[in-house]
Order: sequence, then C-alpha cells, then structure tokens
Amino acid sequence: MPYDMARLIMAALAVTAAGLVRGYSGFGFAMITTTSLLLVFAPTEVVPAVLLLDIAASSILARQVWRQVNWAAIAWLMLGVASGTLPGVWLLRRVPAEPMKLAVGLCILTLAGLLRCGWRPRKAPGRLTTVAAGIISGLLNGGGAIGGPPAILFFFASPAGAAVSRASLIVFFLGTDLLAASACLAAGLMSPRALSLAGWLLLPMTTGLLLGRRAFERTSSEVFRQRVLALLAALALGVVGQALWVICATSG
Repeated sequence: MPYDMARLIMAALAVTAAGLVRGYSGFGFAMITTTSLLLVFAPTEVVPAVLLLDIAASSILARQVWRQVNWAAIAWLMLGVASGTLPGVWLLRRVPAEPMKLAVGLCILTLAGLLRCGWRPRKAPGRLTTVAAGIISGLLNGGGAIGGPPAILFFFASPAGAAVSRASLIVFFLGTDLLAASACLAAGLMSPRALSLAGWLLLPMTTGLLLGRRAFERTSSEVFRQRVLALLAALALGVVGQALWVICATSG
C-alpha cells in the first residue's frame, strides 16, 4: 500500500528540521526523526529508514570534514562501543529500560549543565578514558538505543575545538549507523516500504543538511559549543520526559 501524501508532507517537514540540526551540530538527526515519524509510521518502517537517512547524512557531511576528524579518538571509541554493545543488550533483557533511560537522561542533563557553565577537563582524555566512554556508549546503545549522548559529551568536554568535535561526531555516527543497519539487514528489516520511505525523504533531509552546515560556518566556536550543549540538554529532557511518562502510565 503506497504512502498517502499528508503523511509524507509531515515526514518531510520533520526530516528537514532534523537535517538542519544534524548539519549544524553533527548529531541529533536520528532522535528527532525517529520521535517524529513514529507518530504516523510503523517502527519496522521508521527505524531502517532513519538509519539509511542518517548514513546518507553522515556521508554527505563527512566529505568536507574528513581532515578535521580525531581518528585516534574514533578508533578507541569504536573499540569501546564494540565491547559494550552486547553487554548492553544483555542488560536490556534483565533491567527495565525506562528507569535506565531516566537515570541516563538525568546524568546527561547534569553534565551538559556543568559544561555549559564553563567546566572543562584540564587535559585531553587518554586511551583508557576514551575506551571507557565508548563502552558506556555501547552499553546504552544496546540497552536503550541512546548511545549517542556519551560520545557527544566526550568530544565537547575535550579541549579539541568545535570543528574537530563536530567532524569526529559525524564520522562516529556513520560507524555506529553502519553497524546498526547491518543488524537490521541481517534481521530482514530492510523492507521495500522502508527503502521507499527513505527515498522519499532523502531530498528534504539534504536540504536541511545544507542549511545547517551553512549556519555552522557562520557561527563562532564558543556560540556553537553553547548551542550544542543546549540542544543536548533538550534531547536529554525528551528522554527523561518519555521515561517518566511510561513509568507513570505502567504504574497507574
């Protein structure tokens, strides 16, 4: 059954806005798009389509930031992610997801607030710290599909500049999305409807990406950092609100 035009227009507007955020900050596309599209599409269509769109977004953005990426940090982070993902899935089967999301959201809010107020580590994180951040990201990704914030905090808490942090996040999410898309493909979730939905939304997303990238190029490093931390806090509030809603609904 083909998609109706009203749902496609709503999805295009949401994806354009999410693309603008992604083009500007280097992250946020999957969380914003998934939350929006699940209102009108089935999860089995949304998740694969969003993964494909996010891979396309990362590929478009990565072409211009390739030389700015902190490749050493990416390598050690991905090692940690690979180590933490399966234990995260194990936790998902044994620990209620919503209390875990609530705790994580509150921790992210606290750290984002500290960073926005000016707190920063005095030196760049070493290998062990980087791998540990990756493990935390992998645990949260496997346990609750919220593995992005630890990596975001890792890069924006480091002494590296805004351009390096943004570029590294773009490549980091490309790697994690490719892993997740491979898992969806192996599970048979890359259906023709999901591919069709991704195809319909590719142009709106690209439009948003280009607008966001242009906005980033016109923003000072410190203003960019403050806006990114505010965005991260807003996303964390969304996680906290969703978790509280589910906990209250199930307990009532």
